[in-house]
Amino acid sequence: MKIKYISLILTASLALYACDSDIDALSDPVNNEVVEGNPDIQYSSGSADFSTFVSVGNSLTAGYSDNSLFAMGQEVSFPNLLAGQFALAGGGDFTQPYMNDDIGGLLLGGNPIASPRMFFDIATQTPSVVSGTPSTEVSNILNGPFNNMGVPGAKTYHLVAPGYGNLANLAVGAANPYFVRMATSPNTTVIADAMAMNPTFFSLWIGNNDVLGYAASGGSGTDHNVTGNLDPSTYASNDITNSNVFAQVYNGLVQTMVSGGAEGVIMNIPDVTSTPYFNTVPYAPLDPTNPDFGPQIPTLNMIFGALNGVFTALGEPERAIIFNENAASAIVIKDENLTDISASIEFALNSSPTFPAFIGQFGLPPEAAPLIANILGQQYGQCRQATAEDLVVLTSSSVIGTPNMASATALATQLINNGIPAASAQQLAGMFSLEGITYAMDDQWVLLPEEQEDVNNAISAFNNIIENAAMTNDLAFFDVNSFFTEVANTGYQAGSAFMTADYVTGGTFSLDGIHPSPRGYSVIANKILEVINAKYGSNIQGVNPVDFTGVYIQ
Repeated sequence: MKIKYISLILTASLALYACDSDIDALSDPVNNEVVEGNPDIQYSSGSADFSTFVSVGNSLTAGYSDNSLFAMGQEVSFPNLLAGQFALAGGGDFTQPYMNDDIGGLLLGGNPIASPRMFFDIATQTPSVVSGTPSTEVSNILNGPFNNMGVPGAKTYHLVAPGYGNLANLAVGAANPYFVRMATSPNTTVIADAMAMNPTFFSLWIGNNDVLGYAASGGSGTDHNVTGNLDPSTYASNDITNSNVFAQVYNGLVQTMVSGGAEGVIMNIPDVTSTPYFNTVPYAPLDPTNPDFGPQIPTLNMIFGALNGVFTALGEPERAIIFNENAASAIVIKDENLTDISASIEFALNSSPTFPAFIGQFGLPPEAAPLIANILGQQYGQCRQATAEDLVVLTSSSVIGTPNMASATALATQLINNGIPAASAQQLAGMFSLEGITYAMDDQWVLLPEEQEDVNNAISAFNNIIENAAMTNDLAFFDVNSFFTEVANTGYQAGSAFMTADYVTGGTFSLDGIHPSPRGYSVIANKILEVINAKYGSNIQGVNPVDFTGVYIQ
């Protein structure tokens, strides 16, 4: 059984959007032309020198969107848009490590290692992946360095890591394929290549990935502000960077960038939990009118009724699992913050004189009662239904209601090994392996309130470090965090386009739910220009956001 609801949400919202917005413009080609200056205005760089602009960062700097890096997306990276406007006041050439195509994705030795980009399929009303094979081969090294030194996936400490662009290090996870293809030598660093450009002006937007991996994986990583681990070489990709490590590396990056006399602008970290990635899939998506789910509700409630009695007897009534026959129901999730009562569930069921008769309804013999009691205890000893306080990640939309095959296989094997006939074992295993219904969704699919607190604490600490660095070094500062919060809470009027954080229709974010769309990047470029103009006395005009697509549609 698969509970399909995401397409219905998108269909309804897209229809509403088409009534009062520029839905036709969403599919227009991106306008990559520089906005022509007003001939009646004498443009000035003020005290800044835009002649050699270098931008350092991660995927947000590279122009990554729709879950991929591709040439058309790079054209509308915010640094490239800034450079086009800087040209009005003495800005020079701006080079980028372009991908080979608009398919996106990467090859290593001819084998795909990164996926093509996404688009919104009008026919199916769902996000889809473009057809075609990537043509960008990582081992084909470009002739760098480049003005755009945005490296998708990079954390702060990666920018100072020798060998991060070494092809030989890819096999052991110590290198980044995007930097490999643009690094000037195998053992150079990102910051060294940036400084080799001799920048006169720079932007630095780094730190998102120091917390994003943890959040996007449902908090399944480790928060090193809790562990106190100060060795980033031991961190996993979904860990939160220790704030002391972040401060040391970040301040070192800024000091390096200004060491040659360059001025610049730095940006802080947005609240990642305000993006569509965490706010599109509802906590209660199980629709009783769905023919694959609704008819099963009475049986499900009968099964969970036996467990709910145990929860109440154990003083844990809030763990009760009940599916509503008249309204949407919450998914069942694993919550590692709950006390594991597996053994107590098993004991209570084994102690119940009615439990053997209960399992007999499923064709199981009375002697199977201890086995089933053990299985139910292990399955539901640390779970509950989700609430509005839980953030269900976007990628769960393709998982909810589908069988967890690893669980089904393991459970069937356990039943068969204990004498249950194979046909019955497989049927029962399938019944108790439906994601979010009879199988509690694992940590990777849900960001719990306690994990959200970890994320928010880290972002707050990192942003204090970034803002202090701007003040200490007398640099322009753009508060991206406040801007993205405004977009999420009230929306933002960008010319004739009203932008929100809604998935697909909002115009701000791309289909991966995290990275901005071309229109989103254009607004970011304009907001950065505002703080540059205010800080350095320049008068560079922005671009027109309506000239840039809010979502790629086919």
